[in-house]
Amino acid sequence: MRKVSSVVNYGIIGCGMMGQEHLRNIALLPDARVAAIFEPNQIMANTAKSIAPNAQLCGSLEELLAIEALDCLLIASPNHLHVAQFDQIAGKRHLPLLIEKPLFTRSEDVAKLAELDASYMAPIWVGMEYRYMPPIQTFIDQIDSACGRPTMLTIREHRFPFLEKVGDWNRFNRNTGGTLVEKCCHFFDLMRFILKDEPVRVMASAGQDVNHLDEAYDGEVPDIWDGAFVIVDFARGSRAMLELCMYAEGSTFQEEITCVGPSGKIEVKVPGPGRFWPTHLGEPPVAQVIVSPRSPKGPQQVEIPVDPTIQEAGDHNGSTFFQHARFLDVVNGQGMPEVTLRDGARAVEMGLAAQESAARGTAIDMPLDAWVERSREQTA
Repeated sequence: MRKVSSVVNYGIIGCGMMGQEHLRNIALLPDARVAAIFEPNQIMANTAKSIAPNAQLCGSLEELLAIEALDCLLIASPNHLHVAQFDQIAGKRHLPLLIEKPLFTRSEDVAKLAELDASYMAPIWVGMEYRYMPPIQTFIDQIDSACGRPTMLTIREHRFPFLEKVGDWNRFNRNTGGTLVEKCCHFFDLMRFILKDEPVRVMASAGQDVNHLDEAYDGEVPDIWDGAFVIVDFARGSRAMLELCMYAEGSTFQEEITCVGPSGKIEVKVPGPGRFWPTHLGEPPVAQVIVSPRSPKGPQQVEIPVDPTIQEAGDHNGSTFFQHARFLDVVNGQGMPEVTLRDGARAVEMGLAAQESAARGTAIDMPLDAWVERSREQTA
């Protein structure tokens, strides 16, 4: 058991764009520091070192895991590397682990993750940052009072295209799992979390209409989609819908989420990264939460600002900071992970089902839950 309140030493695996956001947010936490980094790309490693100058740069994951002083680990490498790196960690050293989304890119990986979850002797937290955006947290906290039992949930993301990443790995489905996995597992996680229910059926229409069509890498044109509609049926009768457009960066708000129930409606509107807001338009917009009761009628709107220092440390409205603050509680033995390996896996499975639905033009029944099936086998 760690001594509560001592400085937590992180080992970071992968320091590209998202890994660097983690570095900046960990630097804001008074009782945490980055002690070691494994990043094979020299340019990214040098940038990471400038953010965390006291961290030791390691030439391999094995070298990082050999550092005795580490208290916890973060995987923020490209999607298709997560499972193999988790497996390597599990075979070497069981430390509290934060794994960025998506957990995996292929359905074949689910059984392996369920096995690792059963044998790993330290807490595992999956990086679903959207849960921890202050405006979305306010929205979630008020759903029951605003709506009663949620029956319809709509998530719209109108945003910028995929950014350039090291080696252009995010241009191809084989590395990302597909847009509805890479980008949208956040939203499928929110659907399960908000509705407190399990998906049973997924229907999607999606395609690559505008972005990346004029690009080629080693003669290969990117195959990632840039727009989609996804409908999800849940076990107790609620429905959720996702609308994604990745060539709508001119929007005032990037995410807009609406939940409706028998008592009324609640909405949250969240701006995109402040660094992309045109300076000639003045200050970036502030997130809003709007409650619209059925009776008495009359929308009630409130702004939910985020501390500027925290806001500037990343592109996710402060959520990375608040996620790490809660993860540190778990590292210090105070509480359990709020986003489990099963949560992360089900979100990816929803994304994979949406990818398959759009490709086949038919509804897809959700696969059996590997965690539930494992529990049944153990008690049989």
